[in-house]
Amino acid sequence: MDINLPASPGSLEVPPIDFRSDLNDEQYTAVTAQPGPLLILAGAGSGKTRTLTYRVAYLLSQGVSPSDILLLTFTNKAAKEMLQRVEDLTGIEPRRFWGGTFHSIGHRLLRIHGEAVGLAKNFTILDAGEAETVLKGAVESIDSSFFKNKTHPKPGPLSSVISMARNTRGTIEETVVNYFPQHNELIEQIGAFAEVYAKRKNEQQVVDYDDLLTNWLKLMDVAPEVRDYYNQRFRHTLVDEYQDTNTLQAKIVDTMGANHQIMAVGDDAQCIYSWRGANYENIMTFPDRHPDTRILRIETNYRSTPEILTLANAVIQNRETRGFDKELRAAKPSSQVPYVVQAMDSKEQAQFVINRIRGLLDEGKEPREIAVLYRAHYQALDLQMELSRAGISYQITSGVRFFEQAHIKDMVSHLRLIYNPSDVSAFNRLAILLPKVGEKSAQKLFAIAVETAREQEKDFIDILADPAVLKKVPAAAKQDWESLAISLLDMKRANESGSPEDVVEIGLEGWYSQYLQGAYANYVNRMDDLRSLIGFAAQFDEMQDLIAQITLLNSEVADRSMEDADESIRLTTVHQAKGLEYDVVFLIGAAEGLFPIRRAVESGDTEEERRLFYVAVTRARDELYLLFPKMNTKGGPSMFLTPSRFLQEIPQELYEPVRIRRNYGW
Repeated sequence: MDINLPASPGSLEVPPIDFRSDLNDEQYTAVTAQPGPLLILAGAGSGKTRTLTYRVAYLLSQGVSPSDILLLTFTNKAAKEMLQRVEDLTGIEPRRFWGGTFHSIGHRLLRIHGEAVGLAKNFTILDAGEAETVLKGAVESIDSSFFKNKTHPKPGPLSSVISMARNTRGTIEETVVNYFPQHNELIEQIGAFAEVYAKRKNEQQVVDYDDLLTNWLKLMDVAPEVRDYYNQRFRHTLVDEYQDTNTLQAKIVDTMGANHQIMAVGDDAQCIYSWRGANYENIMTFPDRHPDTRILRIETNYRSTPEILTLANAVIQNRETRGFDKELRAAKPSSQVPYVVQAMDSKEQAQFVINRIRGLLDEGKEPREIAVLYRAHYQALDLQMELSRAGISYQITSGVRFFEQAHIKDMVSHLRLIYNPSDVSAFNRLAILLPKVGEKSAQKLFAIAVETAREQEKDFIDILADPAVLKKVPAAAKQDWESLAISLLDMKRANESGSPEDVVEIGLEGWYSQYLQGAYANYVNRMDDLRSLIGFAAQFDEMQDLIAQITLLNSEVADRSMEDADESIRLTTVHQAKGLEYDVVFLIGAAEGLFPIRRAVESGDTEEERRLFYVAVTRARDELYLLFPKMNTKGGPSMFLTPSRFLQEIPQELYEPVRIRRNYGW
């Protein structure tokens, strides 16, 4: 095979850098270590980015060419920030490096050598929507009726199944069983779909996002001369956040760093993304896969007080799975121990948080330096409502606000329609969820239903399943329409004789839960959100009050979105808070079944929950409040809760217990 291999430019002059004075002892040892294999265990707040940046600068100062360094990150932002800092230190421009995300480096290699894996020079990359269209065509070429079954995954969720299998290098069967059990009966079909999807992409000379990695690894396998060239060229491979690599990415790193010049930087205690394919074993088995690995620890923490770190260390030291020994040490002076706050329920929990936030603001604390963390989005529902009532501005940094999420809006549309059958917007939102129903056809169906109800002198909801209406529904949507009509009728009857809580519960037992199963890959998480609406609805005696409160909350959120973000406190899931830090952190819902979350407890797999709890605790610089409600009223009958096992396991002298007085003092 005749393959052109790019030339490697020579080294560049680097101005003198005083590494010894710029770094602490642990960082200096890592930065100046002899070439790998190296595993750098960098604890939370220990200056990981600084260490990586100075490592690149150090290699340059030792005569290594920028083009001989491969820097792999998980975000373009991280790569740009690191290489910009390198330029500030050395004067060498970022463009001279091979640095970026796994996918960007894969794309760069395939543009040079793609022909070796069957890709033309002019191959194109599909965006997510385009990839789903190709997959949809592949599926329908095998089974034209597949997507007509509402419990079958739609193209987006189906793409997630295939993507997970490729990134974990597992079979479709393993992937479905481990990550998407709701589709167990479709394993053989999904496998066939994946094969035809791959064939169609090849015929069209297009690739999806995952192909950038799978073809990269394939290139290293089928073109040994290319592999050998890059093994020699990249004398140093540096990987950021190594604990977050999936099986495919770890294999790529091993292949590219076959000359054992790999420096993997990460923290096994912060591996929290297994649900999206990250493999904890990658970092744990790194020394096994790379003989003579030198393990270095960076344990001096510049973020948190000694008291916060002592509690964090105690949480992670109780782990049951194997991990690397590491103990964070504080550079900051001693301060107050963390507080553990017991509340009666989530509303009292929210009131405590608000009361303390007001005190912090009165003391001069900047709103942006205060964060409230939670395990799952729905756990902050009462807090959002109480913050709005209290007039405290907040910004949710973990995606869409609770009532703005698509599945929540869908269920609220059910409630609006059975309360007010003239609500065209609510009707249209539900109707267009059905196959072959668009905005115009939804409007026509609404008009037909209104006219039929008038002619027969019946209620709008009662008439939806009438043959006069049903015959106007597109054939592909008839089955769903009938199921939706039955659900709405059941909800309407419950509203006439029961409470808003009953109406929501009945709604979740009907058509929409089946629709949800096929519509979203994270079906289980979305159902948890929807079940939390039951408890929220229990606070209201009348449907009009529930709907009004939801509308007002959304309206207030829209008003706040125009405000200066600096004037808002932060609300976020722990997953989204990783890498961030705040002066004051409130962790709410620190109870069994909430954190660790119920699914993890039931499956007996709570160790990643422990690492997530550790991440939450280490976000705090100065003050940490761990709160748990004694009573859970969300998603069903009220039940007593116990403190999270992560709190029960640690010595009580590591925190100060707080009992809330009725006036919310403490």
